[in-house]
Amino acid sequence: MTDTSTHLARHCSFLALDFETTGTVKGYPSLPWQIGAVSLRDGAVTLEAPSLDSYLHVPEDWPFSRHAPGEHRANRAAIAAAPPPLEVWQSLHPLLLQSIPVAHNAATERTILARLAPLAHYSCWVDTLSLTRRAYPGLPSYALERLIPCLRLQPRLDRLVPGRAPHDAFYDAAACGLLLEHLLSLPGWTTLTLEALLEASHA
Repeated sequence: MTDTSTHLARHCSFLALDFETTGTVKGYPSLPWQIGAVSLRDGAVTLEAPSLDSYLHVPEDWPFSRHAPGEHRANRAAIAAAPPPLEVWQSLHPLLLQSIPVAHNAATERTILARLAPLAHYSCWVDTLSLTRRAYPGLPSYALERLIPCLRLQPRLDRLVPGRAPHDAFYDAAACGLLLEHLLSLPGWTTLTLEALLEASHA
C-alpha cells in the first residue's frame, strides 16, 4: 500500500476518468454511454500507458435528455451495439488498482462508478475542480472546457486527442489529466506529498 504521507504526488500513478451520460428523463434513470480514461506517470499525461476509450451499451430505445451534451445523437447505433458497462469495467478495474482515480468534479464519476460496480471500493480520489479553485481563486469559470484554454493547455490537448471536442469522454479525461499535470508543475506544488494533494482535493 502506498504511504501517502511520504510519496511525492508527482511520482505517483493517476488515472483521469470521465463518463458521459444520458441525463435524467422522467421514468428513466441516467445511464453512462461513454467512458474515457487516461494515465499520468511521473507527473505527466502519457497515452503510452494504459488508457480506455469506449462507448457503453445503452438500448436504442432509451431516451436521452435533451440537455445531455456530446455526440450521442450521431452515434446511437454504435452506443446500442457497444459492450455493457460491466464488461468495460472489467478492463477499467485493473487500471484503477494500479492508479489513483482523478476526475473534474470527482463526485460525479465516483457515483457512476459506484453504481456500475457497487462492491468495488476506490477510497482515494483526486478532484481537479477543487484543486483548481485552490490554485486559481476568482476565475470566472471552472468548467473544464474553459480552464483548458485559460491555462494555455489547448495546443497540447489538441495534439494528444486530435479531432475530439469537449463532452467527448476521452477528450475530457485527457483534459482532466493535463490539468492535474499542470497543477503538479506549479511552484510549491512540485513537492506536495500524495497525502497533501488528497487533503487539498477534498478541502
